[in-house]
Formats: sequence, structure tokens, C-alpha cells
Amino acid sequence: MWVKICGIRTMKAGLAAMEAGADAVGFVFAPSRRQVDPDRAQALAMGLPGVARVGVFADTPPAEVVRIARYVGLTHVQLHGDEPPEYLRELPLPAIKAVRLAGEADLEALPAYREAWGILIEPRVPGPFAGGAGLPLDPALARAARDRLRAEGYRGKVILAGGLTPETVCGAIRAVAPDGVDVSSGVEVRGEKNIDRIYDFLAAVRGC
Repeated sequence: MWVKICGIRTMKAGLAAMEAGADAVGFVFAPSRRQVDPDRAQALAMGLPGVARVGVFADTPPAEVVRIARYVGLTHVQLHGDEPPEYLRELPLPAIKAVRLAGEADLEALPAYREAWGILIEPRVPGPFAGGAGLPLDPALARAARDRLRAEGYRGKVILAGGLTPETVCGAIRAVAPDGVDVSSGVEVRGEKNIDRIYDFLAAVRGC
């Protein structure tokens, strides 16, 4: 099970994620209370060589994404806006495309992104950037999304996000059977990453 801890803003949190066994950490460049600038992200990335380093963007021009990725030392990019499928072809790094789901009609958009390294499914919430909203995705809709992608021959990772916590992640994994999970607010206390909750989250995933 691939695990990403997103919204990393401190070295303490990043090291906890790496040492707890996360496969990836995420740096948010999209407008968010977890947003970091490229200089800070670069300093963090240099100290976290043992995990994938994912930059989260929303409707940023591809050339700017590439520039930041190279400067920071990202290994992957994650697209959280309304980027069209052809956007993926302009990126030299593996890309994760986030797709927001509110109902079965939203499943129609999924196959168009079959070139993505990973497709992250999350609930549709108001606002330009849904990351970290803390709301769960309906398990039946998540399973339908997974099944639709597999039926279309998609071989990348189907990543579940939204409302995951150390207490709920095992149930979500059992209900949806994704290839990976992505958490941000679920390992926070009062808006800041909590070391114990990061360890508890990874322990819950591995134990599941």
C-alpha cells in the first residue's frame, strides 16, 4: 500500500513521515494554509532523500511546474486543478491527477487521464483546491471509480484521499481496496502535523 503524507511544512514532520515508513511526502504549492514556497520546499526535500517528493499544484502553467520541480528536487507532481489530459504530456516527471467526485457522472472524466502515473480520487468540495478538507469520499463511489479505471485498462495507482485518519484508514482500505492512500489534515492537531498521528497512521495502514 503506497502512502503519502501531504502538506509537509517542517523538517520534523517530514522526517517523521519518512521514518514511519511513508512512501512519499507532499509539498503544497497551490493556494492553501499548507502552502510552501520553493525555497522552503527545496530545503525540506534535500533532507528527505529516502521518500518520493511530490509537488502539489493547481492550474499552474506546465513550464512553471517544471521549473519548480527541478529547483526543489521533486520526484513527482500532483495536479489538483482543472488540468486537461494533454497537460500530462508536457511534464517530464510522473504525474498524479486528482479527480473530484460527487456522483457517478464524474466517473466519465477518469479514463481520459489514463496516462497519469497515479489517479487520486477525493470528494468534490467547494473551492479551487480541495486538498486537506477532511471530508471522506463515499466508499461505493470510490469503488465505482476504481472499477471504471481498471475496466478501461488503467494500470497506474488508484489513490484514495479525503477524511482519512489513523482511526478510519484501515476501514477505508478494506472498503475500497485502493493502491494507495493520501492524508493531510487527518494527521494534524490544531492545524499542524502531529508526529504521533503520523506514526499512528502508518501503523494503521501496515496493520491493515
